[in-house]
Amino acid sequence: TAAAETSAIVGEDLIRAELIAFPLLFLLSLWVFRGLVAALLPPVMGALVIFGGFFFLGVSNQIFGVSVYALNLVTGLGLGLAIDYSLLIVSRYREEIARSGPGLDALTATLRTAGKSVIFSAITVGAALAGLMIFPQNFLFSMGLGGLMVALVAAVVAVGVLPAVLALLGNRINALAPRRWRARSEHADAVEESGGWYRLSRFVMRRPVAVALVSGAFMVLLALPALGIRFTTTDSNVLPATSAARQVDETLTVEFPDDRYSPIFAAITAPDTAAARTKIADWSKGVSALPNVETVQPARYLGGNTWQVDVYSKTPPLNQRSIDLVNAIDARAGPYPALIGGFTSLFVSQRTSLAAHLPWAVLVIVLVTLVALFAMTGSVILPIKAVMMNLLTLGATLGVLVLIFQDGRLEGLLQYTGVGAVDLTQPILIGALAFGLSTDYAVFLLSRIKELRDSGVGEHEAVAIGLQRTGRVVTAAALLFCIAMGAFATSRIIIIKELGLGTALAVALDATIVRALLVPSLMALLGTWNWWAPKPLRKLYERIGVREGP
Repeated sequence: TAAAETSAIVGEDLIRAELIAFPLLFLLSLWVFRGLVAALLPPVMGALVIFGGFFFLGVSNQIFGVSVYALNLVTGLGLGLAIDYSLLIVSRYREEIARSGPGLDALTATLRTAGKSVIFSAITVGAALAGLMIFPQNFLFSMGLGGLMVALVAAVVAVGVLPAVLALLGNRINALAPRRWRARSEHADAVEESGGWYRLSRFVMRRPVAVALVSGAFMVLLALPALGIRFTTTDSNVLPATSAARQVDETLTVEFPDDRYSPIFAAITAPDTAAARTKIADWSKGVSALPNVETVQPARYLGGNTWQVDVYSKTPPLNQRSIDLVNAIDARAGPYPALIGGFTSLFVSQRTSLAAHLPWAVLVIVLVTLVALFAMTGSVILPIKAVMMNLLTLGATLGVLVLIFQDGRLEGLLQYTGVGAVDLTQPILIGALAFGLSTDYAVFLLSRIKELRDSGVGEHEAVAIGLQRTGRVVTAAALLFCIAMGAFATSRIIIIKELGLGTALAVALDATIVRALLVPSLMALLGTWNWWAPKPLRKLYERIGVREGP
C-alpha cells in the first residue's frame, strides 16, 4: 500500500512541478534573450530531453527494474541540462552571427567552442551520476542510470537537434523581439571591458587574498552543521501526513504502545531437537542481558532447520541505542549460525554497504573530472582546484540541508514534518549531482578563459573577459536550473524535497560564491601556474588534448 501510494504521489508531484517550472522557465528565457523565438528554444529542447530520458528509462525499467524516484531526476536534471546547454549554444550563435552573419561559419564556430564545452560538460555530469551505479541499492543505481542517460540525451539534443534548428532559423533567431529589447541584448553581448561581470572580476583580482579568505570562510561556515549530520532511512515518515499508509503506521504506534517498535530478530540455523532448543535458550538469555533490551521472546521453530528469536529494544528502531543493540547481537557468538534482521538491522546493513562502496564511487567521479578537465585545459592545477571547489560546494550544501531538514527549520514554508535526520542516500545523490553540475559551470568558464588566453589575451584580462562573456549566461542557466530542480521542493515526499532543494542550493552557491569570487581570486593568485602540468603530461596533452582551432 505504501509503495503504491508513493508512486501515485510522485506522479502527481511531477505534473505539478512541471506546471510550475515551464512557465517560469519561459519567462526567464525571454528576459535573458529578449526575443520570443530565442526564448522558446530552451524550454522546447528541455521537453525533448525529458521525453528522450523517459523513453530510455522505460526501456531500462524492463531490464533492471528502476526506482520510481528516477522520474524526478530525469525530469529536473533533463530540463536543467537542456536549458544550460541551449543557453550556451544559442548565446554563442547569436554572438557569431553578429560578428560574421548567419551561415555555416557561424554554426561551425559555435559548435567548435560552445559545442565542445557541452560535450565536456555532459561527460562530467554523466560520469558523476554513473558513479552511483556502483552502489547495489536500487534507488541509487536507478538515479545513476537515469542521470547518465539524461546527460547523454541532453548532449545529443544540444549538439545535434539544436544546431539544425539554428541553421533553419538563421537571423530569425532574433525574430519577434521588440527593437528596444534587441538593442539591449546586442549591447550586453558586445560589452567586454565595461560590463558588470568584468568590473567584478577586476575588483576581485585586485584583492585576491581577502576575497578568497572571506568567500572560503563563508562556505566553510555553511558546511559546519554537516559535521553533526544524522541519518535515517525511508519509512512511512517520507509520506505526507494525509497519506493512508502513514496514518495507519502512526495509529499503530499510538494505539498499541506495548507493541510499537518492530523487533530485531535473529534467524538461527539449527535442527529441531531438545539440545538445540536448550542452546538457543541459553543464547537468548545472554542477549536479554545486553544494554537497552526490553524483552526477548522465546525461540520459535519455523521449519527447515530455522529458528526465530525476536528481541525488542527499549528505543525506536533507528535510535542510536537500537543500532548499538543490533551490532551487539550481531557480534555475540552463538552456538549456531545466525543472521540478524529487522528494520534497524536493515538500516545498519545499508549504511555499511554504502560506506563500503562510497570510496569507489568517489574515485570514479574524481578521476573522470580530472581527466576531462585536463583534456580540455592541458593543466593539472585547474582540475585539482575544480575538485576542491566542488567539495567545498558539497559541504556547504549538506550543511544547509542539515539546518533545514535535520533541525526542522522552514517546516511551515516547505510543508514537511522533520524527523531529526537526513535520508541516508541523499548526501551521496546530492553529492554526485553537485559534483557534476559544479564541473558543468567550471567547463563553461574555463573553456572561455582558455580560448581568450590562447588568442593572446593576458592572464588577468582573459579571466575578466571570460567571466564577462560567461557570467550572464552561467547566472541565467543557474537560475533556470534552480527553478527546474527547486520545483521539486513542492513535492509531498520529503526525500524529493531534499533532492530538489539540495541540488538547487548547490547550483546557486557554485554560480555565485564559487564562480564569481573564489575562482577569479584563486586564478589571480596562481597566475601562469594555473596552466602548469608536468612535462610528460604536457606532451600527452599536445598529442591528444582538445584545443581551439578550425
